[in-house]
Amino acid sequence: MDHAFAPMPPAVELRPRLTLWLLSAQHGLIHAQTAVLPLIFIVVIDRFGIGVNDIGLLLAAGNILAGAVQLLYAPLSRVVTRRAILGVGGLVYGVGMTALATATSWLPFSLFTIVARVGGSPQHPVGNALIAEQRPVREHAGAIAAHIAGGNLGTVAVPLVGAWLIVSFGWPVAVAVIGIPSLVVGVAILMLVRESGHDRAAARAHGSTLQGFRALRGEHDLRWLFAASSIAAAGRGIGVVSTFVPLYLARVLALDAGTVALMYTLLLAGSVPAPIVAGRLAGRYGHRPVLFGTYVLGSAALATLVVAGGSIPLVWLSIGFIGAFVYEESSLLQALLAEVAPTELRDVAFSAYFTLMFVVGAIWSAALGVLVGVLGDARGFPVAFGVMAASYLAAILAVRSIRAGARRTG
Repeated sequence: MDHAFAPMPPAVELRPRLTLWLLSAQHGLIHAQTAVLPLIFIVVIDRFGIGVNDIGLLLAAGNILAGAVQLLYAPLSRVVTRRAILGVGGLVYGVGMTALATATSWLPFSLFTIVARVGGSPQHPVGNALIAEQRPVREHAGAIAAHIAGGNLGTVAVPLVGAWLIVSFGWPVAVAVIGIPSLVVGVAILMLVRESGHDRAAARAHGSTLQGFRALRGEHDLRWLFAASSIAAAGRGIGVVSTFVPLYLARVLALDAGTVALMYTLLLAGSVPAPIVAGRLAGRYGHRPVLFGTYVLGSAALATLVVAGGSIPLVWLSIGFIGAFVYEESSLLQALLAEVAPTELRDVAFSAYFTLMFVVGAIWSAALGVLVGVLGDARGFPVAFGVMAASYLAAILAVRSIRAGARRTG
């Protein structure tokens, strides 16, 4: 089947640029929750009388539910428009974050946090599938990269803006500033976004959702793409690297809180331009060559942090190096998935991909945490960064087996 161009029936004005802007804005607001919660935990841990173990349980519950529910979007998208799923999800997220501002104890705080987490869960599988449907294949890498960069922009803004809001006005104001705009964007998506419905019709014609998931096993490129994602998840930028690097700076290098915050901001800053640049390069040269380069340079960047040791100037350089090359992999694989997956399997492919990504990423994070705990901070963190670097190199072997996404010829 030729997937060179996503079908765009003339009777439907799809507004792909408006769709991308709205989904990117929603994505940024969703990422803001992930970035602001660690700052809020510092404040509420004493106020609510909780421990670090309670925070760990909350994060685990939210991630498990947000990951598991993504399997439901494949069958749901057969009967409900993606616009409705994304819009309603955005409203649920906005309600959760706005209600979080009213929490006066740990139980409602946890409940509203999980509600918001689940409300934001359609963003990756449903949002990327909608973006892919509206654009030709040659534009997938750039559009999906922009979507991911929009989410990362929300992550980067929080250490600068969120911390100031919490100190100046309190954490309830900080979460309300995220929740209220999320409601506005959710309504805008429901009112303004359009879709052709071609993917939904193709999926129904292909068979049941269960048949669709079974059909994924027969897709050679998808199997290897899932393998590459699972392997490289050990060093994924958002969630793994962004968690372990600040801990290493504070616990092993014993840097002060202000320096750690500045280095953390530098680390996150690369998450916005890097996927966009990589997406444009992939659109010109193909996904696989750019992925190869990203994996090699990302592996080298992680190694430099260990080599830098206690030399602060070298640590600054290595942080910038890491930030430049650990965020592209996810967007490139997602764009490649949009190219590889047949139209009738696009929704089940994205649902399976992101469920796997969430679950495997959680396993890797837990395993690396145990590794550091067993070896101790001084030995454990360098070994953990070594595992992350090795995972990138191992993922190259899986990407080499993917037939699609090779060098462009025109």
